[in-house]
Amino acid sequence: MDLHESIKIQKLYEIYEQPMYRIAYAFLHNREMAEDAVSEAFVRIIGKIKRLGDAESPKTKSYIVKVIKSTSIGIYRRNKRKYTYEQPIDDSVMQLSDPLTNVEDKIIAGSTGEIMNGLEETDRTIVMFRCRYEMPYKEIAQRTSMSEAAVRKRFERAKRRIIKLRGENPNEN
Repeated sequence: MDLHESIKIQKLYEIYEQPMYRIAYAFLHNREMAEDAVSEAFVRIIGKIKRLGDAESPKTKSYIVKVIKSTSIGIYRRNKRKYTYEQPIDDSVMQLSDPLTNVEDKIIAGSTGEIMNGLEETDRTIVMFRCRYEMPYKEIAQRTSMSEAAVRKRFERAKRRIIKLRGENPNEN
Protein backbone atom coordinates (compact mmCIF):
# COMPACT_ATOMS: atom_id res chain seq x y z
CA MET A 1 0.00 0.00 0.00
CA ASP A 2 1.46 3.32 -1.02
CA LEU A 3 1.26 6.70 0.73
CA HIS A 4 -1.54 7.93 -1.56
CA GLU A 5 -3.74 4.95 -0.63
CA SER A 6 -3.00 5.39 3.08
CA ILE A 7 -4.04 9.03 2.90
CA LYS A 8 -7.20 8.07 1.01
CA ILE A 9 -8.11 5.47 3.66
CA GLN A 10 -7.53 8.01 6.42
CA LYS A 11 -9.71 10.57 4.64
CA LEU A 12 -12.46 7.99 4.05
CA TYR A 13 -12.39 7.11 7.74
CA GLU A 14 -12.57 10.75 8.82
CA ILE A 15 -15.49 11.50 6.51
CA TYR A 16 -17.54 8.30 6.71
CA GLU A 17 -16.89 6.58 10.04
CA GLN A 18 -19.72 8.30 11.93
CA PRO A 19 -22.30 8.13 9.10
CA MET A 20 -21.44 4.45 8.64
CA TYR A 21 -21.91 3.84 12.36
CA ARG A 22 -25.34 5.53 12.27
CA ILE A 23 -26.43 3.39 9.30
CA ALA A 24 -25.19 0.21 10.99
CA TYR A 25 -26.87 1.11 14.27
CA ALA A 26 -30.15 1.74 12.44
CA PHE A 27 -30.02 -1.87 11.20
CA LEU A 28 -28.61 -3.57 14.28
CA HIS A 29 -29.82 -1.55 17.29
CA ASN A 30 -26.71 -2.62 19.16
CA ARG A 31 -23.62 -0.49 19.76
CA GLU A 32 -21.05 -3.29 19.66
CA MET A 33 -22.47 -4.92 16.55
CA ALA A 34 -22.64 -1.51 14.80
CA GLU A 35 -18.97 -0.93 15.62
CA ASP A 36 -18.15 -4.39 14.28
CA ALA A 37 -20.08 -3.62 11.10
CA VAL A 38 -18.09 -0.42 10.54
CA SER A 39 -14.80 -2.27 11.07
CA GLU A 40 -15.82 -5.10 8.77
CA ALA A 41 -17.02 -2.64 6.13
CA PHE A 42 -13.72 -0.73 6.23
CA VAL A 43 -11.82 -3.98 5.71
CA ARG A 44 -13.93 -4.58 2.59
CA ILE A 45 -13.43 -0.99 1.43
CA ILE A 46 -9.65 -1.18 1.93
CA GLY A 47 -9.61 -4.25 -0.30
CA LYS A 48 -11.09 -2.11 -3.11
CA ILE A 49 -9.20 1.12 -2.34
CA LYS A 50 -7.45 1.19 -5.74
CA ARG A 51 -10.82 1.22 -7.52
CA LEU A 52 -12.27 4.08 -5.47
CA GLY A 53 -12.13 7.61 -6.77
CA ASP A 54 -12.08 10.77 -4.72
CA ALA A 55 -13.20 10.25 -1.11
CA GLU A 56 -15.90 12.90 -1.40
CA SER A 57 -17.33 11.91 -4.77
CA PRO A 58 -20.98 10.81 -4.95
CA LYS A 59 -19.91 7.50 -6.50
CA THR A 60 -17.61 6.74 -3.54
CA LYS A 61 -20.29 7.77 -1.06
CA SER A 62 -22.81 5.50 -2.78
CA TYR A 63 -20.37 2.57 -2.70
CA ILE A 64 -19.64 3.08 1.00
CA VAL A 65 -23.35 3.20 1.84
CA LYS A 66 -23.90 -0.05 -0.06
CA VAL A 67 -20.99 -1.73 1.74
CA ILE A 68 -22.11 -0.71 5.24
CA LYS A 69 -25.71 -1.72 4.51
CA SER A 70 -24.76 -5.15 3.21
CA THR A 71 -22.29 -5.66 6.06
CA SER A 72 -24.91 -4.68 8.65
CA ILE A 73 -27.51 -6.97 7.10
CA GLY A 74 -24.99 -9.84 7.12
CA ILE A 75 -24.21 -9.29 10.80
CA TYR A 76 -27.91 -9.04 11.61
CA ARG A 77 -28.63 -12.32 9.82
CA ARG A 78 -25.73 -14.12 11.51
CA ASN A 79 -26.87 -12.96 14.94
CA LYS A 80 -30.53 -13.61 14.21
CA ARG A 81 -29.70 -17.24 13.54
CA LYS A 82 -27.64 -17.40 16.72
CA TYR A 83 -30.49 -16.10 18.89
CA THR A 84 -33.43 -17.82 17.22
CA TYR A 85 -31.99 -21.31 17.33
CA GLU A 86 -33.48 -22.95 20.39
CA GLN A 87 -31.78 -26.08 21.56
CA PRO A 88 -33.93 -28.63 23.35
CA ILE A 89 -33.26 -28.82 27.06
CA ASP A 90 -30.97 -31.73 27.80
CA ASP A 91 -32.44 -34.13 30.39
CA SER A 92 -29.06 -34.41 32.11
CA VAL A 93 -29.12 -30.67 32.82
CA MET A 94 -32.35 -31.10 34.77
CA GLN A 95 -30.71 -33.87 36.85
CA LEU A 96 -27.95 -31.66 38.30
CA SER A 97 -27.40 -32.21 42.00
CA ASP A 98 -25.78 -28.80 42.59
CA PRO A 99 -28.32 -26.21 43.61
CA LEU A 100 -28.58 -23.38 41.13
CA THR A 101 -28.22 -20.00 42.74
CA ASN A 102 -29.73 -17.76 40.09
CA VAL A 103 -33.54 -17.67 39.88
CA GLU A 104 -33.34 -17.40 36.07
CA ASP A 105 -31.11 -20.50 35.98
CA LYS A 106 -33.62 -22.38 38.12
CA ILE A 107 -36.43 -21.41 35.81
CA ILE A 108 -34.80 -22.50 32.59
CA ALA A 109 -33.11 -25.62 33.99
CA GLY A 110 -36.22 -26.87 35.74
CA SER A 111 -38.74 -26.06 33.05
CA THR A 112 -39.69 -28.81 30.69
CA GLY A 113 -40.95 -28.14 27.20
CA GLU A 114 -44.48 -28.71 28.49
CA ILE A 115 -44.15 -25.95 31.06
CA MET A 116 -42.52 -23.57 28.59
CA ASN A 117 -45.33 -24.32 26.14
CA GLY A 118 -47.76 -23.17 28.82
CA LEU A 119 -46.52 -19.63 28.19
CA GLU A 120 -47.53 -17.31 25.40
CA GLU A 121 -45.03 -17.27 22.55
CA THR A 122 -43.84 -13.74 23.37
CA ASP A 123 -43.29 -14.65 27.03
CA ARG A 124 -41.48 -17.84 26.02
CA THR A 125 -39.20 -15.79 23.75
CA ILE A 126 -38.48 -13.28 26.52
CA VAL A 127 -37.68 -16.07 28.99
CA MET A 128 -35.36 -17.76 26.48
CA PHE A 129 -33.54 -14.51 25.64
CA ARG A 130 -33.18 -13.63 29.32
CA CYS A 131 -32.34 -17.05 30.78
CA ARG A 132 -30.64 -19.01 28.02
CA TYR A 133 -28.88 -16.22 26.13
CA GLU A 134 -28.46 -13.94 29.18
CA MET A 135 -29.53 -10.90 27.22
CA PRO A 136 -30.13 -7.63 29.05
CA TYR A 137 -33.69 -6.32 29.17
CA LYS A 138 -32.76 -3.44 26.89
CA GLU A 139 -31.61 -5.72 24.08
CA ILE A 140 -34.65 -7.98 24.48
CA ALA A 141 -36.84 -4.89 24.24
CA GLN A 142 -35.16 -3.90 20.99
CA ARG A 143 -35.48 -7.37 19.49
CA THR A 144 -39.14 -7.74 20.46
CA SER A 145 -40.13 -4.15 19.64
CA MET A 146 -41.42 -3.64 23.17
CA SER A 147 -40.53 -1.15 25.87
CA GLU A 148 -37.94 -2.23 28.40
CA ALA A 149 -40.52 -1.89 31.19
CA ALA A 150 -42.95 -4.16 29.33
CA VAL A 151 -40.24 -6.79 28.84
CA ARG A 152 -39.37 -6.68 32.56
CA LYS A 153 -43.01 -7.01 33.58
CA ARG A 154 -43.71 -9.84 31.14
CA PHE A 155 -40.60 -11.67 32.33
CA GLU A 156 -41.67 -11.34 35.97
CA ARG A 157 -45.16 -12.61 35.15
CA ALA A 158 -43.75 -15.49 33.07
CA LYS A 159 -41.39 -16.37 35.90
CA ARG A 160 -44.29 -16.54 38.38
CA ARG A 161 -46.34 -18.59 35.89
CA ILE A 162 -43.49 -21.11 35.41
CA ILE A 163 -43.05 -21.48 39.15
CA LYS A 164 -46.80 -21.99 39.55
CA LEU A 165 -46.93 -24.53 36.69
CA ARG A 166 -44.12 -26.46 38.34
CA GLY A 167 -46.20 -26.65 41.51
CA GLU A 168 -43.80 -24.58 43.59
CA ASN A 169 -44.55 -21.71 45.92
CA PRO A 170 -43.88 -18.45 44.01
CA ASN A 171 -42.99 -16.66 47.25
CA GLU A 172 -39.96 -18.89 47.87
CA ASN A 173 -38.12 -17.44 44.88
